[in-house]
Amino acid sequence: MPFIREIRTSISNRLAERRAHRQLSAELATFRTAAERTELDLVLGRHTAEETREIEAILNRQDAERRYHSTVQSGVGQH
Repeated sequence: MPFIREIRTSISNRLAERRAHRQLSAELATFRTAAERTELDLVLGRHTAEETREIEAILNRQDAERRYHSTVQSGVGQH
């Protein structure tokens, strides 16, 4: 049953990719200070946009989430 084997392989690959993405996201989240982000940006600058696309997308999402939470928290109790 090669079809079932292909499905299992596909599912396994997707799960592995998700785990790797979550781990990468967690690791990138540790770069919080301006100095840490500057250092990371310098490292990323040595690579092509193609090579850093996933990392840049994760960093942009994390930055947006931080800005959102900062805005929400600063607005709490202001009425």
